[in-house]
Amino acid sequence: MAYDPRTAVIHSASAQLAALSGAQARVVNEGGSMRVEAPVTEGLLRHWMVAVSVFYLGSEFGLRDDKDGQIVWIRFELGEGTRP
Repeated sequence: MAYDPRTAVIHSASAQLAALSGAQARVVNEGGSMRVEAPVTEGLLRHWMVAVSVFYLGSEFGLRDDKDGQIVWIRFELGEGTRP
């Protein structure tokens, strides 16, 4: 299997969000893009500026409400000419 830099960035973002939040990050295949999600925890809030640098690895990011709190997400477009 060949090295894919986009996949490496997605895995890196997932691992970093898991480490910062102290919770399992989730990777969701959306067809032409991948989304990494993690809960907004006290740990993530303590390291928010570091988390923001992880958010900018993707093509877009945001927050959504969940029944258990808030979820931060990062979308990675997979098509040609997109970030990362």
